Order: sequence, then C-alpha cells, then structure tokens
Amino acid sequence: MRRRLAVFGLAAAGSIAGLLPGPAVAANTATVYYKPPSGWSTANIHYSIGSGPWTDVPGVAMNEAACTGWAKKTIDLGSATGLKAAFNNGSGTWDNNGTQDYAIGTGRTTIVDGVLTSDAADPCASDPDPDPDPVAPATMLGGDPRKDSIYFAMTARFYDGDTSNNRGGSQHVKSGNAANNDPMFRGDFKGLADKLDYIKGLGFSAIWITPVVMNRSDYDYHGYHGYDFYTVDPRLESDGVSYQQLIDRAHAKGIKIYQDVVYNHSSRWGAKGLFTPTVYGVRDGQWSWYYDEKVPSKEYTPLEEDAQGKTYNGDLWSTAEPAGNTCANWGTPTGGHSQEGYKLYNCQWPSPTSGMFPATKYHRCWIGNWEGEDARSCWLHEDLADFNTENTDVQKYLIDAYNQYIDMGVDGFRIDTAVHIPRTTWNRRFLPAVHDKLVAKYGADKADDFYVFGEVAAFVNDKWNRGSVNHSAQFFTWKERKEYSVDDAAAALEMYDYEQAQGPANQPTTTNAFLNGNSYHSPDHSKFSGMNVIDMRMHMNFGDAPNAFNNGRDSDDSYNDATYNTVYVDSHDYGPNKSSTRYAGGTDAWAENMSLMWTFRGIPTLYYGSEIEFQKGQRIDCGPTCPLASTGRAYFGGHLAGTVTASDFAKVDSASGEVANTLNNPLVKHVQRLNQIRRAVPALQMGQYSTEGIDGQMAYKRRYTSGTTDSFVLVTVSGGATCSGIPNGTYKDAVTGDVKTVSNGTLTIDAPGKGNLRAYVLDLPGNPAPGKVGADGPYLK
Repeated sequence: MRRRLAVFGLAAAGSIAGLLPGPAVAANTATVYYKPPSGWSTANIHYSIGSGPWTDVPGVAMNEAACTGWAKKTIDLGSATGLKAAFNNGSGTWDNNGTQDYAIGTGRTTIVDGVLTSDAADPCASDPDPDPDPVAPATMLGGDPRKDSIYFAMTARFYDGDTSNNRGGSQHVKSGNAANNDPMFRGDFKGLADKLDYIKGLGFSAIWITPVVMNRSDYDYHGYHGYDFYTVDPRLESDGVSYQQLIDRAHAKGIKIYQDVVYNHSSRWGAKGLFTPTVYGVRDGQWSWYYDEKVPSKEYTPLEEDAQGKTYNGDLWSTAEPAGNTCANWGTPTGGHSQEGYKLYNCQWPSPTSGMFPATKYHRCWIGNWEGEDARSCWLHEDLADFNTENTDVQKYLIDAYNQYIDMGVDGFRIDTAVHIPRTTWNRRFLPAVHDKLVAKYGADKADDFYVFGEVAAFVNDKWNRGSVNHSAQFFTWKERKEYSVDDAAAALEMYDYEQAQGPANQPTTTNAFLNGNSYHSPDHSKFSGMNVIDMRMHMNFGDAPNAFNNGRDSDDSYNDATYNTVYVDSHDYGPNKSSTRYAGGTDAWAENMSLMWTFRGIPTLYYGSEIEFQKGQRIDCGPTCPLASTGRAYFGGHLAGTVTASDFAKVDSASGEVANTLNNPLVKHVQRLNQIRRAVPALQMGQYSTEGIDGQMAYKRRYTSGTTDSFVLVTVSGGATCSGIPNGTYKDAVTGDVKTVSNGTLTIDAPGKGNLRAYVLDLPGNPAPGKVGADGPYLK
C-alpha cells in the first residue's frame, strides 16, 4: 500500500511556523513559505491549480526574497480557491507529503517537515526566538585549546529542550525504554542551548558532543551509525535551535564546540551519496512486517516512525535481483532462520564478505586480530560498515562532508576509531585536508587553534599497546619519517611493516612536555602529525590517581606533545581498566582524580554527570537489551530541571529548581574551583612540567613562558612534598593563600589531604601570583 507521511512529530526545523494569523493577503493568491530539509540548496514547487494541469517537472523555483532557512513563492490562483503541490530540490529528491501532496489554500501558508499551517503568520516578519548575545556566526572562537576544560555530553541523553523531535525507534519497547517513558533520542541541541549556563557555571569552556550527522540503525541515538554525512540528524535540531544556532549561542558565551566525527565507518546501510546497498527481503507473510513496499521518490527519514517505531526502509529491499548486483547467491535461502522462525536469505543483511559492498568503497573482511594489520582495514561490527579510506572517492566524500562543519565554525574534532585507519592515510589525506580548509577560512595562525583529538583505543596498562606501535595512541601524533608508495593502500602496508619492525625502541622521542630544569623551552612541533590523542594510558590507570600519574608521565616522551593530551577518567565506552561500568571509586577518589587532571599536563575532560557521580557503578552500555535509564548513558535532564544563569566561568549567579540542588553537590563545588584556579595560572593550562628535585607521590613543577607571560607553580595532590632546586622568591598558594618565602631553593609543603591540593605560584616581575583563588569548598581548603 502507499504510505502517508506521518505528521505526529516535527523535524529538523522543529515546530509549526507561526501560530497567529498574519496580515491579510490578496484572496486570489497563495503565498507559500516552505522550509527545505537540511541539505537542500534550492527548492522548487511543482503544483496544480484547482483541477488544472500540473507544472512541468521540477516545477518553478521558490526564489522570492525570504529570511534564512525559508523558500517563498506567491502563486496567482485566478478564480480557484487553492492548489495541490509537492516540493523538490531539483536533483530528484521530493517532499510530496507521503504521496498525498499538499492541499494549499488562499492566503499565507507555511510548511515545515510535513506540517502545513494555513493563515499563518509571516515567519520572516520577526525572529520569535532571537539568539542571545549574538556573535559573528560560523567562526570558531580560537585560542590555545589547552586553556580550556572539556565537558563531554551525549547530546541525545543530556537535556530535552524539544519533545517534538524525540524518537524511540524500533527497540523502544524491547529495550525497556518505553516503560520508562525514555525514548533513545531525547536530548537535543535546544536542550544543550538551554543549559549552556549550567556548563559555563561549572567552569567548562568547551563541550565535546557526540556525532551530529544523520544516523541510521535500530539503535542510533549515540550518533556513531552515520548514514548521511552531509545532513545534521533532524532528531537533534529544533525550530530556532539548529546546529548552527547552537554553535553560535555557545560561542556567544565563550564556549567552544568540539564535534565528534567518524571517518572509519558508516552505518550498515552505507553512506548516502557514496554507496547504499540494496538489501534482499521477500515481502511475503514472513517479512512484510519488516520490509516496506517501495514508494517512488520516498527516502528514509529518522523522524518518520510507524506505531512500532520503525522507519521507512522501502529503499533497502528488492525481491528481484537488482541490476549490477555483486552479492553472491542473491536471494537463495541460507538454511537458517531468524529468532522468530522466519526463513533467512543470502544478502538479506549487510555483510563485508558477501560482496554486497563494493571493494572500492568498503573493505570486505571482519577483524580477526585487534592488534594486527586487519584492525585497520576490516569491519568492527555489522552495524559499522568499514570505509575503504584509501580510496580517493571515499576520501573526497568524507573531506567535503566535514569541511561543511568547519564552515559552520566548530572549534575542533574528536576523531572516533582513529586507530582503525592507517596513520599514512591520516597524514597524507585527512589531517592535511582539515588544516588546508582551516587555513583557507581563518589563516595559518588561527588554523592551529582548531583542536583535533583522536580515539586510539589501546586498552592496556603498558606504554606501547602489546608492543605494537601501529596500535598505540602516541604513534598517531607523529608525521611519517620515510617515503612510501604513491598508492595509499600500498603505502599503508609498507608503513605498517616498517614501523612494526622498528618497534617501540626506535620510535621518536621528545622533550616537548618537559621543563629543562626550571625553565620552559619552545616546543618543537615540526614533526607533529596534526592529531592529538586521548590519553588512553592514564584513562586505563585511573583506578587510582597515583597510578594514572605515574603511568602518564612514563609515556610522555613518546607523544609529540603530551600537554595537548585529552585526559579523562571514564567515558561513554569504558571506565578505568576497561571497566564496563561508570567510575565508582568514591567521592574522595573522584576529587583526587579531578585535582590531578586539572593541574597535571593535558586537557581535563569530564563525562556528563560525573560532577554528581551520576550512574556510578552502572553498566555503561548494554545496547537495546536493557533500558537506558539503568545504564551509564541515562538521561541527565532530571538533574537539570529549573533555571540557572552564569555570568562567568564557574560563577553561578542564580539557580532554581532541581538544578540548584545539583549545583550544591560537593564535586560540583570542587570542579568549579578547580576551573577557577586553572584559569588563573597559565602554567597549569599550557605549562611544561618536571618532577626533578620534587619529593612527593603526586607532585610536580610546571612553567609556561611566552611573551610577557611567565608562570611558575609547584603542585602537590593529596600528599605532602619537598621541592628542591627551585627559584628563590615569594610563593603564594592558589588554594589557601598561604605565602612562603624561599631563599635556599627549597620549599616544603604539608599534605593537604585526599582530593585536596596545593599550588604555590611564584611571584615574578610582571606576573604576580594570584594568591587565593575562589572560596574554600569541601575539598579545596
């Protein structure tokens, strides 16, 4: 049967445009305002007046002057009282109201994501939700990324600003989410925008958000099943808070946006615009419930769900073998059956080994050895179709897609699954493309402010990942050191073999993170690849802070510059020691971990909710086999209900409702003050460090010198320390305000207690020590 477009939810543009009738327009005309879907560069209206003939395809351009985001056309109706219409982008993509077409009357009509409003207000008359504190749009903030601390929020699980874009998906009931009234897609950009003051009030100046591209799978709220890399997922956007508007609003508050990006894989349904497979499915009594009948010109949209939460998939099946099929044994029974007992067929589900995916665009193997070469060139999972990233068409598809987001003004990329792409491909193609785009947009100096940090998952406690340099985080921070084949696939193999033979002992080393005695020296970044990394070794060892500290500094000569490492305790994937649960070491231990992260080298990062030990001890992820509410990816919005205003970083002016209680949590007070102290001492942000002459368990000295800035600080976390061979002078503790005068090159610091710290800053000409920063809290006192 022909399916009608569901209109029970609103899409990327969000809500119905205009609720009040606008000024009268001529009775014999129809003025149509249409909000094109994301990704349309033009809009045409194809129409029939009354019972008259239709315009020639594709219709007429909607080219009348209108405000941003809207297409407009006024049509003379003659003596008719209305028209039927459909819309298209001129390239074969149609919106025909689910084959029903739109019935448009006289006067002004607005159409937003399938929702038609007659006698509508003029959507361009005024901005009903103007951006507060506007800044120049589509421009990254810039500045050294080490000055920031990062708050990591899973957008769909953070705060629900717009219930109209919530979607439960086909696993809504099975997962248990329905019983909790907790759809997987719940939080959105409007929710993030509404709570920017909460994040700023904590003291964070950068937000890492999960991928924003349109996803496609049965359970894709996290964003890592990319399908249309050129379109923002409409389940995240709302009318008045598009992705662009979120970026601009964050920037207006001095907050950066770091976008999670995926170069390694698409969804199992392929990547729109590159390759999408046709999946076999016989629509008989067994499979008609799953496979939709194909509707000409109709496409997948995640906003359209049926009563079971399933989205349209008529583009993904073909009873007859499609032209150009490469999948072996098309449509023949496998001999197996589904859980329901239904007969299974070859080529029914995506697989790398069936020939269903072309070798030019996708790799055709499963990973067999996670520390072997195939970990860089095979599928991780059936839901993660592995791009052939050494192919020029694939490279162009991804480069052009992510250039769009650079144009929107994002401030950095967190690169997912970076270890599963050869370093040669990063160094030859993707990283230079990012840099070239930034230079073209911002110039060479500001381009370097864009923060790229890769996930090189090495879940071990040793310096080099089981001795394999190609699978170790620090390896990806370096340029290539010899020439390889001009062919990218051949070069990847040559580099792998060469570097594996060199081994850990023959990898480059650096002093970029280390002081020379008490002196800062200019770092040498000439061999930097362009990719910084998440500090996996510290992450794995954060079962206790001293262990993380000792393991971290043991690796620092092998990164190009460890002061740029992203440092966190746990995340949306794992806790320390590859734990499958969120960190539950206790409040004192959390405070100690934070004190270390905020004063040691690297950029401190906190996973959403950890400021109140949210979901501690809960399994981080169990897919659709349990409700999200019982996991580490639970919805956080209940703790953010109410209002909060922050006039500065770590400075909350007012709060009401449940969020006021959240802000009174002891770890919230702790992280607020840590952010205040770190922002006041440049050496804690960008300084090199040393433990030379420092006697203490977690104790170190740091210095940063640039231009007129010269900042030197002595730090000890939890325990006491004796610092020898240091410059004489006056030192002031940023925690207590205590003043110590050093005349013999030695300063002794008493143990402040677990979670507490001391940060004695040297008074220097033109660089006075700040003294006590902030007010005493439960740990910093």
